[in-house]
Amino acid sequence: MHLTAAFPGIEEWAYRPDIDYTTKGLLADMDAARIEHGILIQVDTLPIRKGLDEARRIVSQSNGRLHLVSTVNPTLGARAVAEAIALWEKVPELAGIKLYPGYHPFYPHDRRLDPVYEYAKRRKVPILIHTGDTLSVDGLVKYCRPIEVDEVAVRFRDVSIVLCHFGETFMEEATEMVYKNGNVYADTSGLLPKPSLPFYQRIFELTRKRVETAIVLIGETDRILYGSDWPLIDLKVALRLVTELDLPKEDREKILGGNARRLFGLPPALRSRAGSS
Repeated sequence: MHLTAAFPGIEEWAYRPDIDYTTKGLLADMDAARIEHGILIQVDTLPIRKGLDEARRIVSQSNGRLHLVSTVNPTLGARAVAEAIALWEKVPELAGIKLYPGYHPFYPHDRRLDPVYEYAKRRKVPILIHTGDTLSVDGLVKYCRPIEVDEVAVRFRDVSIVLCHFGETFMEEATEMVYKNGNVYADTSGLLPKPSLPFYQRIFELTRKRVETAIVLIGETDRILYGSDWPLIDLKVALRLVTELDLPKEDREKILGGNARRLFGLPPALRSRAGSS
Protein backbone atom coordinates (compact mmCIF):
# COMPACT_ATOMS: atom_id res chain seq x y z
CA MET A 1 0.00 0.00 0.00
CA HIS A 2 1.17 3.55 -0.72
CA LEU A 3 0.46 6.64 1.37
CA THR A 4 2.43 9.79 0.60
CA ALA A 5 2.01 13.48 -0.04
CA ALA A 6 4.07 12.92 -3.19
CA PHE A 7 1.58 10.67 -5.00
CA PRO A 8 0.90 12.55 -8.27
CA GLY A 9 -2.73 12.79 -9.39
CA ILE A 10 -4.22 10.86 -6.46
CA GLU A 11 -7.73 12.10 -7.29
CA GLU A 12 -7.42 10.66 -10.78
CA TRP A 13 -5.81 7.34 -9.89
CA ALA A 14 -7.53 6.38 -6.62
CA TYR A 15 -10.24 3.72 -6.80
CA ARG A 16 -12.79 6.34 -5.79
CA PRO A 17 -12.47 10.16 -6.08
CA ASP A 18 -13.50 10.91 -2.49
CA ILE A 19 -10.99 8.56 -0.86
CA ASP A 20 -9.74 9.65 2.57
CA TYR A 21 -6.07 9.60 1.63
CA THR A 22 -4.67 9.93 5.15
CA THR A 23 -3.31 7.55 7.77
CA LYS A 24 -6.71 7.64 9.45
CA GLY A 25 -8.44 6.88 6.16
CA LEU A 26 -6.13 3.99 5.37
CA LEU A 27 -6.64 2.42 8.80
CA ALA A 28 -10.40 2.87 8.44
CA ASP A 29 -10.30 1.05 5.08
CA MET A 30 -8.24 -1.71 6.71
CA ASP A 31 -10.81 -1.99 9.50
CA ALA A 32 -13.66 -2.18 6.99
CA ALA A 33 -11.87 -4.99 5.15
CA ARG A 34 -10.91 -6.75 8.42
CA ILE A 35 -7.21 -6.43 7.65
CA GLU A 36 -4.86 -6.47 10.62
CA HIS A 37 -1.49 -5.52 9.12
CA GLY A 38 -0.39 -3.61 6.02
CA ILE A 39 2.90 -3.24 4.18
CA LEU A 40 3.46 0.49 3.59
CA ILE A 41 5.69 0.90 0.54
CA GLN A 42 7.64 4.11 0.09
CA VAL A 43 7.22 5.63 -3.38
CA ASP A 44 10.07 6.65 -5.66
CA THR A 45 8.98 10.28 -6.15
CA LEU A 46 10.75 11.69 -3.08
CA PRO A 47 14.45 11.93 -2.16
CA ILE A 48 15.36 8.89 -0.06
CA ARG A 49 15.79 10.75 3.25
CA LYS A 50 12.59 12.78 2.91
CA GLY A 51 10.58 9.77 1.79
CA LEU A 52 11.92 7.60 4.58
CA ASP A 53 11.10 10.27 7.19
CA GLU A 54 7.55 10.55 5.83
CA ALA A 55 7.04 6.78 5.82
CA ARG A 56 8.40 6.38 9.36
CA ARG A 57 6.03 9.08 10.58
CA ILE A 58 3.03 7.34 9.02
CA VAL A 59 4.07 3.96 10.42
CA SER A 60 4.48 5.48 13.89
CA GLN A 61 0.85 6.68 13.72
CA SER A 62 -0.53 3.23 12.92
CA ASN A 63 -0.35 1.58 16.36
CA GLY A 64 1.86 -1.18 15.00
CA ARG A 65 -0.38 -2.08 12.05
CA LEU A 66 1.72 -0.64 9.21
CA HIS A 67 5.19 -1.91 8.37
CA LEU A 68 7.74 0.09 6.44
CA VAL A 69 9.25 -0.82 3.07
CA SER A 70 11.81 1.68 1.75
CA THR A 71 13.18 2.19 -1.76
CA VAL A 72 16.30 3.21 -3.69
CA ASN A 73 17.01 4.26 -7.27
CA PRO A 74 20.34 2.86 -8.51
CA THR A 75 20.41 5.17 -11.54
CA LEU A 76 21.30 8.00 -9.13
CA GLY A 77 24.68 6.37 -8.62
CA ALA A 78 26.75 4.53 -6.05
CA ARG A 79 26.64 7.42 -3.59
CA ALA A 80 22.82 7.36 -3.52
CA VAL A 81 22.83 3.59 -2.94
CA ALA A 82 25.36 3.94 -0.13
CA GLU A 83 23.30 6.75 1.43
CA ALA A 84 20.17 4.61 1.36
CA ILE A 85 21.93 1.69 3.04
CA ALA A 86 23.36 4.01 5.70
CA LEU A 87 19.88 5.37 6.41
CA TRP A 88 18.37 1.87 6.59
CA GLU A 89 20.93 0.94 9.24
CA LYS A 90 19.18 3.45 11.50
CA VAL A 91 15.67 2.07 10.85
CA PRO A 92 15.09 -0.98 13.06
CA GLU A 93 11.49 -1.25 11.85
CA LEU A 94 12.51 -1.72 8.18
CA ALA A 95 10.42 -4.62 6.82
CA GLY A 96 11.66 -4.69 3.23
CA ILE A 97 13.09 -2.81 0.25
CA LYS A 98 11.16 -1.95 -2.95
CA LEU A 99 12.74 -1.48 -6.38
CA TYR A 100 11.01 0.29 -9.28
CA PRO A 101 12.53 -0.95 -12.57
CA GLY A 102 10.57 0.41 -15.49
CA TYR A 103 9.77 3.62 -13.67
CA HIS A 104 13.53 4.14 -13.84
CA PRO A 105 15.80 2.72 -16.56
CA PHE A 106 17.46 -0.18 -14.79
CA TYR A 107 17.08 -3.96 -14.73
CA PRO A 108 16.70 -5.86 -11.43
CA HIS A 109 20.03 -7.57 -12.17
CA ASP A 110 21.86 -4.23 -12.53
CA ARG A 111 25.21 -4.69 -10.75
CA ARG A 112 24.80 -1.29 -9.11
CA LEU A 113 22.15 -3.00 -6.94
CA ASP A 114 24.51 -5.68 -5.62
CA PRO A 115 25.12 -3.72 -2.36
CA VAL A 116 21.34 -3.56 -1.85
CA TYR A 117 20.93 -7.32 -2.29
CA GLU A 118 23.91 -7.96 -0.01
CA TYR A 119 22.35 -5.67 2.59
CA ALA A 120 19.01 -7.45 2.32
CA LYS A 121 20.80 -10.76 2.79
CA ARG A 122 22.57 -9.51 5.91
CA ARG A 123 19.50 -7.76 7.32
CA LYS A 124 17.21 -10.68 6.36
CA VAL A 125 14.56 -8.47 4.74
CA PRO A 126 12.83 -9.23 1.43
CA ILE A 127 13.32 -7.30 -1.80
CA LEU A 128 10.09 -6.29 -3.56
CA ILE A 129 10.40 -5.65 -7.30
CA HIS A 130 7.89 -3.93 -9.53
CA THR A 131 6.91 -6.15 -12.46
CA GLY A 132 4.52 -5.59 -15.35
CA ASP A 133 2.96 -2.42 -16.70
CA THR A 134 3.81 0.99 -15.24
CA LEU A 135 1.28 3.55 -14.04
CA SER A 136 3.22 6.21 -15.93
CA VAL A 137 3.06 6.11 -19.74
CA ASP A 138 6.70 7.21 -19.68
CA GLY A 139 7.76 3.99 -17.98
CA LEU A 140 9.70 1.39 -19.96
CA VAL A 141 8.21 -2.07 -19.52
CA LYS A 142 11.26 -3.86 -20.93
CA TYR A 143 13.00 -3.28 -17.58
CA CYS A 144 10.29 -4.84 -15.43
CA ARG A 145 9.60 -8.22 -16.98
CA PRO A 146 9.72 -11.05 -14.40
CA ILE A 147 12.32 -12.94 -16.46
CA GLU A 148 14.80 -10.17 -15.60
CA VAL A 149 14.60 -11.27 -11.94
CA ASP A 150 15.90 -14.77 -12.68
CA GLU A 151 19.58 -13.79 -12.60
CA VAL A 152 19.14 -12.03 -9.25
CA ALA A 153 17.29 -14.99 -7.75
CA VAL A 154 20.11 -17.32 -8.78
CA ARG A 155 22.96 -15.06 -7.64
CA PHE A 156 21.30 -14.23 -4.31
CA ARG A 157 19.64 -17.46 -3.21
CA ASP A 158 19.55 -16.26 0.42
CA VAL A 159 17.46 -13.20 -0.46
CA SER A 160 13.66 -13.47 -0.66
CA ILE A 161 12.31 -11.63 -3.70
CA VAL A 162 8.69 -10.60 -4.25
CA LEU A 163 7.38 -10.07 -7.78
CA CYS A 164 4.92 -7.27 -7.15
CA HIS A 165 1.73 -7.47 -9.24
CA PHE A 166 2.45 -11.13 -10.16
CA GLY A 167 4.13 -9.93 -13.34
CA GLU A 168 0.76 -8.43 -14.40
CA THR A 169 1.05 -8.37 -18.20
CA PHE A 170 3.67 -11.12 -17.97
CA MET A 171 1.99 -13.41 -15.45
CA GLU A 172 3.21 -16.55 -17.23
CA GLU A 173 6.80 -15.37 -16.80
CA ALA A 174 6.15 -14.64 -13.13
CA THR A 175 4.66 -18.10 -12.69
CA GLU A 176 7.83 -19.67 -14.08
CA MET A 177 10.05 -17.54 -11.83
CA VAL A 178 8.15 -18.63 -8.69
CA TYR A 179 8.05 -22.25 -9.86
CA LYS A 180 11.78 -22.33 -10.67
CA ASN A 181 13.23 -20.30 -7.81
CA GLY A 182 12.44 -21.21 -4.22
CA ASN A 183 13.36 -17.71 -3.02
CA VAL A 184 10.88 -15.92 -5.31
CA TYR A 185 7.36 -14.92 -4.24
CA ALA A 186 4.53 -13.16 -6.09
CA ASP A 187 1.78 -10.90 -4.81
CA THR A 188 -1.70 -10.16 -6.15
CA SER A 189 -1.49 -6.37 -5.86
CA GLY A 190 -2.31 -3.97 -8.67
CA LEU A 191 -4.03 -6.49 -10.92
CA LEU A 192 -7.34 -4.65 -11.36
CA PRO A 193 -8.31 -1.36 -13.05
CA LYS A 194 -10.69 1.26 -11.71
CA PRO A 195 -14.28 -0.02 -11.28
CA SER A 196 -15.54 2.55 -13.80
CA LEU A 197 -13.70 0.82 -16.65
CA PRO A 198 -15.90 -0.90 -19.27
CA PHE A 199 -16.16 -4.69 -18.83
CA TYR A 200 -14.82 -4.36 -15.27
CA GLN A 201 -16.62 -7.44 -13.94
CA ARG A 202 -15.33 -9.54 -16.82
CA ILE A 203 -11.81 -8.23 -16.15
CA PHE A 204 -12.19 -9.26 -12.52
CA GLU A 205 -13.25 -12.79 -13.45
CA LEU A 206 -10.50 -13.18 -16.03
CA THR A 207 -7.90 -11.92 -13.56
CA ARG A 208 -9.08 -14.30 -10.85
CA LYS A 209 -8.82 -17.18 -13.30
CA ARG A 210 -5.32 -16.11 -14.33
CA VAL A 211 -4.17 -16.04 -10.70
CA GLU A 212 -5.81 -19.39 -10.02
CA THR A 213 -4.15 -20.94 -13.07
CA ALA A 214 -0.75 -19.54 -12.08
CA ILE A 215 -1.04 -21.01 -8.59
CA VAL A 216 -2.08 -24.41 -9.94
CA LEU A 217 0.94 -24.42 -12.28
CA ILE A 218 3.29 -23.42 -9.45
CA GLY A 219 1.84 -26.28 -7.44
CA GLU A 220 1.79 -24.69 -3.98
CA THR A 221 0.76 -21.50 -2.20
CA ASP A 222 3.60 -20.94 0.29
CA ARG A 223 5.06 -18.08 -1.77
CA ILE A 224 1.88 -16.32 -2.90
CA LEU A 225 0.89 -13.11 -1.08
CA TYR A 226 -2.31 -11.09 -1.01
CA GLY A 227 -1.73 -7.48 -2.03
CA SER A 228 -3.86 -4.50 -2.97
CA ASP A 229 -1.90 -1.47 -4.28
CA TRP A 230 -4.14 0.83 -2.22
CA PRO A 231 -5.18 3.60 -3.00
CA LEU A 232 -5.45 2.36 -6.59
CA ILE A 233 -7.59 -0.64 -5.62
CA ASP A 234 -10.25 -1.11 -2.95
CA LEU A 235 -8.95 -3.44 -0.23
CA LYS A 236 -12.21 -5.42 -0.18
CA VAL A 237 -12.13 -5.97 -3.95
CA ALA A 238 -8.48 -7.03 -3.81
CA LEU A 239 -9.43 -9.51 -1.08
CA ARG A 240 -12.08 -11.04 -3.34
CA LEU A 241 -9.39 -12.00 -5.84
CA VAL A 242 -8.13 -14.39 -3.16
CA THR A 243 -11.26 -15.38 -1.24
CA GLU A 244 -12.97 -16.45 -4.48
CA LEU A 245 -10.09 -18.64 -5.67
CA ASP A 246 -11.08 -22.28 -6.11
CA LEU A 247 -8.50 -23.45 -3.57
CA PRO A 248 -8.66 -25.20 -0.18
CA LYS A 249 -9.37 -22.87 2.74
CA GLU A 250 -5.92 -23.44 4.26
CA ASP A 251 -4.28 -22.29 1.03
CA ARG A 252 -6.37 -19.12 0.87
CA GLU A 253 -5.46 -18.41 4.51
CA LYS A 254 -1.76 -18.72 3.69
CA ILE A 255 -2.15 -16.20 0.88
CA LEU A 256 -4.25 -13.85 3.03
CA GLY A 257 -1.70 -13.53 5.79
CA GLY A 258 0.19 -16.63 6.86
CA ASN A 259 2.87 -16.27 4.20
CA ALA A 260 3.26 -12.53 4.77
CA ARG A 261 3.64 -13.01 8.53
CA ARG A 262 6.53 -15.38 7.89
CA LEU A 263 8.16 -13.31 5.15
CA PHE A 264 7.94 -9.89 6.80
CA GLY A 265 8.22 -11.07 10.39
CA LEU A 266 4.80 -9.74 11.32
CA PRO A 267 3.47 -10.33 14.84
CA PRO A 268 0.84 -13.01 15.51
CA ALA A 269 -2.77 -12.11 14.86
CA LEU A 270 -4.41 -10.12 17.64
CA ARG A 271 -7.84 -9.90 16.08
CA SER A 272 -9.87 -12.00 13.67
CA ARG A 273 -9.14 -10.31 10.35
CA ALA A 274 -8.75 -11.35 6.73
CA GLY A 275 -5.02 -11.07 6.21
CA SER A 276 -2.28 -8.60 5.34
CA SER A 277 -1.97 -6.21 2.42
